[in-house]
Amino acid sequence: MRLSAEQERIRETVMAFAKNEIRPGAMEADEREEFPEEVWDGLADLDLTAMTVPVEYGGLDVERLTYSVVNEAVAYGSLAVATALSVQCLATSCIANFGSADQKERWLPGMGDGRPVCAFALSEPHAGSNPAELSTEARHEGDEYVLNGEKQWITNGQRSDVVIVFARTDRSDPETITQFVVPKDAGIEVGEKEQKLGLRASDTTTLTFDEVRIPEENRLTPEGEGLSAALTVLTGGRIGIASQAVGLAQAALDEAIDYAHDREQFDQELADIQTIRHKIADMATSVRAARLLTRDAASREDAGQDIRTEASMAKYFASEAAMDVTNEAVQIHGGYGYVQSDVERFYRDAKVTTIYEGTSEIQKGIIARSVLD
Repeated sequence: MRLSAEQERIRETVMAFAKNEIRPGAMEADEREEFPEEVWDGLADLDLTAMTVPVEYGGLDVERLTYSVVNEAVAYGSLAVATALSVQCLATSCIANFGSADQKERWLPGMGDGRPVCAFALSEPHAGSNPAELSTEARHEGDEYVLNGEKQWITNGQRSDVVIVFARTDRSDPETITQFVVPKDAGIEVGEKEQKLGLRASDTTTLTFDEVRIPEENRLTPEGEGLSAALTVLTGGRIGIASQAVGLAQAALDEAIDYAHDREQFDQELADIQTIRHKIADMATSVRAARLLTRDAASREDAGQDIRTEASMAKYFASEAAMDVTNEAVQIHGGYGYVQSDVERFYRDAKVTTIYEGTSEIQKGIIARSVLD
């Protein structure tokens, strides 16, 4: 699928940034479990934190295909960084799509500049794949809402300043889920960073709300319309995750190709051994197929089509492809792939793409329902 000249220019610019500024420090950030804030500032300088901010509020308001291309390139450098960026874009999308003019004016310019950093709080300990089961409550008192509950698996949980929160205005009624903008300094309690298999440079925490008070003006959607709003932005977000999976898989493929040329066994390059050549062929085919599925879904959204099925297909296929390709990259590297290295990190990181923003099983359910029903 061809990119426009402008999209190709953006891809080249972001890929150069990923190779020169993100990738060199990605392994150290993973080891230290610290987010590279200097990289975040670099993303902001490139206006990438403003991708889903409308132009009138200082943003780029890019097409979904451009958004896909950027996510792929950033993930080529580091999936942890790409994940933080996608959450920032989810948050700005919520305000851009559902906020009032005053809310947009108040929040979007700064978010587009990368500060405040944003988090997206939907998942809970007992409400992951089925967000309708969430139990966080937003009690309406006078001209305020009082929030109580706990959110889990929150990316940017520690480093964020503002959180998009989903809560019920009537705790006994799932039909009252509503969306709010909550500043971190309103009294949110931040848990310890999770010790994760991958994405170790990305902070993931619980957020606890204990009588957290926010003004009524911080409600984003009318009461009861929060869940449909969340599902709307998450559909587009799945294209972002699919794009990240493609970028990660491409990075693993490139590492495997380089190693196959550099490493010799049995008096020949690995790249000349048929078994390795077949592995590389499978990997390259998977990456290309995942990219085409992802860009097709993005292009369809840009054309105004309903892409719920296509987004799920792209997210499912690309995330599973990332798992397969990174696994083969480790195999090609042999013992060097099993010790601490970029390909080992790729392998650990890839797993989360099959889980967050809808597991592979959830995506298959959506696809099957569309095909069969």
